[in-house]
Amino acid sequence: MIDRRLLLAGGLAALPGLARAAAPASRRLTFTVLRNGARIGEHLMSFSGDPASPTVTTEVRMTVKLGPVPVFRYRHHAVERWSGGRFAGLETTTDSNGKAERVSARRTEGGVVIETAKGRINGPAGARPFTHWNPEVFSGPLFNPQEGKLLKVTARKVGPRQWAVRGEAEIDDFYDEAGVWSALKGKLQDGSILEYRRV
Repeated sequence: MIDRRLLLAGGLAALPGLARAAAPASRRLTFTVLRNGARIGEHLMSFSGDPASPTVTTEVRMTVKLGPVPVFRYRHHAVERWSGGRFAGLETTTDSNGKAERVSARRTEGGVVIETAKGRINGPAGARPFTHWNPEVFSGPLFNPQEGKLLKVTARKVGPRQWAVRGEAEIDDFYDEAGVWSALKGKLQDGSILEYRRV
């Protein structure tokens, strides 16, 4: 019902200056999540530590209802660690309508090692979690923080403050004048539209 590729944790760019530039001044980002214009949940991000070596915590909660009856529940928790502006590690837990998933990733000298319930994935050195809030990540290979798999997507800048991601996902991300993530719009597998609106 919900394309899980759209429901992902946030991250940072690989360069210290870029990471500092994209971090919100409030150290928090809060979004209302809508499906076909109806509110279904929220996406919260908090940033702690030095801007070049922060810890980023993400909490996502969504419930889709058919009338008054919940038909889909989604919970996602992620903690990312960065060191000197580079991705260092990630742990996520997800409950997608009763299906539990857990991912652990860490940077090594040879690349990024991603552990999932299905086994180990050895990602390239430039791999980082698929993030929306910092557009600099679009220049490198991405992996899904929920499932751990490397994604087959391409990203291109289509406006001064907009990036389009296509392939396994169809997403447009938007940024404000300071380069901070401000909105998302994506098409789900059932044809419905998912939107994030910053509050």
